[in-house]
Amino acid sequence: MVILWPFALGLFTTASAIATGCSELPTVDLGYELHQAISFNETGQYYNFSNIRYARDPSGDLRFAAPKPPLRNRTSVQRGETNVACPQAFAVWYLCGLAQQSGTIKSTKDCGPSLLPPPDPAEREDCLFLDVIVPRSIFDNRKGKPASVMVWVYGGGFAFGKKGQDGNPAGLLAQSQQVDPEGRGIIYVQFNYRGGAFGFLQGPSVQANGTANAGLLDQRMALEWVQQHIHNFGGDPKRVTVFGQSAGGGSILHQITAHGGSNGPAPFQKAIMQSPGFPLVPSRYQQENLTQRFLKHLNVSTIAEARQQPYEALYAANVAIVANSNYGTFTWAPAPDNDFVPGLPGTLLSEGLYDKSVKIMTGFNSHETLFFTSPNNTNNAFFVNNLKTTFLGIQESVVNHVSEVLYPPIFNTTLYSDFFSRAELALAESAFTCNTYYLQKAFRQFSSTYGYRFNIPPGYHGEDVPYTFYNGPNGDINASVAIPLQRHLTSFAIRGNPNKGAQVRMPVYGSEGLVLDLTPEGENVISDPSHNDRCSWWQQSLYY
Repeated sequence: MVILWPFALGLFTTASAIATGCSELPTVDLGYELHQAISFNETGQYYNFSNIRYARDPSGDLRFAAPKPPLRNRTSVQRGETNVACPQAFAVWYLCGLAQQSGTIKSTKDCGPSLLPPPDPAEREDCLFLDVIVPRSIFDNRKGKPASVMVWVYGGGFAFGKKGQDGNPAGLLAQSQQVDPEGRGIIYVQFNYRGGAFGFLQGPSVQANGTANAGLLDQRMALEWVQQHIHNFGGDPKRVTVFGQSAGGGSILHQITAHGGSNGPAPFQKAIMQSPGFPLVPSRYQQENLTQRFLKHLNVSTIAEARQQPYEALYAANVAIVANSNYGTFTWAPAPDNDFVPGLPGTLLSEGLYDKSVKIMTGFNSHETLFFTSPNNTNNAFFVNNLKTTFLGIQESVVNHVSEVLYPPIFNTTLYSDFFSRAELALAESAFTCNTYYLQKAFRQFSSTYGYRFNIPPGYHGEDVPYTFYNGPNGDINASVAIPLQRHLTSFAIRGNPNKGAQVRMPVYGSEGLVLDLTPEGENVISDPSHNDRCSWWQQSLYY
C-alpha cells in the first residue's frame, strides 16, 4: 500500500551520487558555519548539502521552548554525514492498520504494543537540521539571476516523520527544468521539526514555563533560515514556495494564519497544501489534560522538572501516549495558544486574520479518511459518542445538528451508503477537505488560486505523495498522472501559474469553485465537492 510512505527514508546517496571526491565538492559559508556538499548526483546533476544545522540543540533548558538560532562553529567544515531525525512515536491503531494491509497480521486480535517499532538510530533530540538539493547549473551561477525555491514540509500526524521520508526530489527537479522558461528549475529544501510531546505540548502549564506549538516555531525558523541563507546556494528568497502534505499541509496553513497575520508577511510567497489536516483541539482543558498525562508518565509535576529528566524517559512517555491514541488520531497537534496560533485556522481565515499576500494551491484525495475511520462505526450511537469524546463539552444541540442535519443516518444518498462511510465523510470534511475550501474562499478574492483532487483509486490519504516525488518507473505509480502533477506543482512555484506545458489546464478556482480532477483516464475540470454547506458550518467552530 502507498500509505506506507511515512516509513521511507533516503539521503539520495546512490552510487552515482557519491562518485565525486570530497575535495571536489563545494563549500558554502553560512556565517555561523562552513558546510560542504555531501554528494553530487551525476545523473540528475545536483549537489546535496545534507544535515545543515538551522537551530540550536533543543534539549535541556530549550525543551518545550521556542528554537534558538545555531551557535557559531567555524572550527571545521561540516559535511552532514550523519542523518538525523527527531523523536518518533506511532499509534497502535495506525500500525495495526498497516500490518493488516500488508498481511503481517490477520486480525485486530493481533494488534498491540508489540507492533511498535524499535527506535530509529537516527532519532535524537538534537534534530533541527535541513537539506538543500541544488542543481549544479544554479549553484555554479550564483551571481546570476537567483532561482525559485521549493521547501517541503513532511506529514506524520504531528507525531512522526522526518526529512527525506517521502522520496528523492530528482523527479521534481527534472520537471521544474522543463517548465522553467530559462531551463534552470528549482532548488529543493527539506527540514526536520519536533513532533509529539517534544513539539506540541500545550496548555497553561506549558505557556507559564515554556512555549506551546514549538514544532510550528521550528518550521518558522527553518523558513526564516531559507530567507537568510538560500542566496548562498543560488536561490531567490523572494520566490519561495512552501509545500507539504497532511500534517505538513496543515502546518503551512498554520504558518499562513500565524499571529493572525499581524506580524508581517510569512517567510514565503506561495504555498501548496496537499490534504492539509490537523485535529481540532481548541479546548484549553483538553490541552492541559494532555500535558498532565505526559507529566504523570514522567512522575513529575512541572514543566521545569520535565526538562531535567533524561531524554530516554521523555522518549518513552511520548511513545506510550501516542501508542494509545484514539482511533484516527496521534494525540498531539497544533492548538490555539493566543500567540503564534491565536485561534483555529478556519476561524482566522473567515475573520481575515492571515497573510493575504501568499498565493495558494490546494489538493485533496478522493478518500482521505477511509484508513482513519474506526471500523466500529456501525451504528448511530457510536457516531454520536465519538463526537462527544472528540469535542469535549460539545453542546447536545450541536451534536444533534451534526448527526441529524449535516450527516443524517439516511443512506439513500450519493454522499454515503452506510454508517461507516457516513463517519468517513464527516471525518474527511472536518479534518482535511474543508480546510482546502476555507483557503480557497479566503484567497480567491486577492489572487488567482488553484486546486486539484487526487482521484486515482483507491484515493487514500497519502497516496499522492509518491506521485509528487515520482522519479521514474515505480510499481503502480501512473507516470501519465505523476508527471503532469509535478509540472503543475513546479510551474506554480516558478511562474505563479500551474499550467506551463499542461495538456489540461488547472482552472482558476474562482466563484464557481473549480478544481482539476486527476483520474486514471486523464484530467478533468470539476466543481469542488468541498464547496458545500457542511464545510461552511464546520468553519464556524460551533463545537466548543
